[in-house]
Amino acid sequence: MQSLKGASASTASAPRSARTNARSAVKVSATAKDPLLLRVARGEEAERTPVWLMRQAGRYMAAFRQYSDKYPFRMRSETPEIAIELSLQPWRAFKPDGVIFFSDILTPLPALGIEFDVIKGKGPVIPDPVRSMDALRALRKLDDPTKSLAFTGETLSALRREIDGQATLLGFVGTPWTLAAYAMEGKADRDCKATKTIMLHNPKLLHAFLAHLTEALITYVCYQIESGAQVVQLFDSWAHHLSPGQFQEFSLPYANRVTEAVRRRYPHVPIIFHANGGTGKLEEMRASNADVIGLDWGTTLKAARAALGPAHKVQGNVDPMVLFGPAEAIESEVNKALLEAGPRGHILNVGHGVVQGTPEENVGLFCDLARRSGDLFAAQRKAAAAVVL
Repeated sequence: MQSLKGASASTASAPRSARTNARSAVKVSATAKDPLLLRVARGEEAERTPVWLMRQAGRYMAAFRQYSDKYPFRMRSETPEIAIELSLQPWRAFKPDGVIFFSDILTPLPALGIEFDVIKGKGPVIPDPVRSMDALRALRKLDDPTKSLAFTGETLSALRREIDGQATLLGFVGTPWTLAAYAMEGKADRDCKATKTIMLHNPKLLHAFLAHLTEALITYVCYQIESGAQVVQLFDSWAHHLSPGQFQEFSLPYANRVTEAVRRRYPHVPIIFHANGGTGKLEEMRASNADVIGLDWGTTLKAARAALGPAHKVQGNVDPMVLFGPAEAIESEVNKALLEAGPRGHILNVGHGVVQGTPEENVGLFCDLARRSGDLFAAQRKAAAAVVL
């Protein structure tokens, strides 16, 4: 790893060995026993339910705040030494079955010519929103992420070596719709007004932008896999802004195109699709070609299973605010989710990100309950057998 003194250089280039190291790591996974979360995402039998948490590295951890209070966001996410440390903090503390690398869904945008910053207390800000065909034509293609996003490859390759098969390494991207909405709004907006106005008045522009982002994201996801990611999650963070019909036109087809293209190249890598607010669109989500569907807490896992059908594994869906409750409430809600989802094809997670201020010991309990899930299911089977007798 490089020192913080050389941080600025790390965002411009990385050793040419990054892809070579990553490809070696991917080959290893084909011969060694795969980690639990990866096996479950593929639909294989497993000894228990795996667990990880969205926004796993975050301000609820005191160790994380030591960095976030000192360094700006992009320096943290684009400096491999810092990003690696922040990715590993929750794994060391709670031993989840997945390690997701510390980054952001907006990270690839500067490589396309869309600059952004994350302002404390305000969130992401894009000073030059993309709202015209001229602005779209001025964007670059993502031709060589080994140069423009080298820090991502370096971070993932190092993490893959560090966890050494003890957990599944997760990569992630935003969906084309979510990135388009951010880039057109220029910031988070409760109404998504600028983007939806363009959607209504100039849908051709929005579709053209979505197509451009789709090609870039295909390249970026493949680069993450080549750098060591074993599972990749697509975050449709702004899906809640869309009606079911709009979701079918402007989000799902482009997310499916990313998954389809990546699967052609890397069929062994499962894709998770998590749409914020997606449980209001379960009928539409059934058409997703992702391996696993991430769910928020707006539905029961039993209802989601019935709506999605047997082709999809599921992830979720405990309300993150439950982690502010007492231990007995957390145990009750987590066990309910585990039993509703069943012992196969389920990854335990919260329905959205871990909230700032969440007690760290409660995150530890959440992960521990997943580790006890094998015993929970064994007791359920024993009770069912006793009833039959």
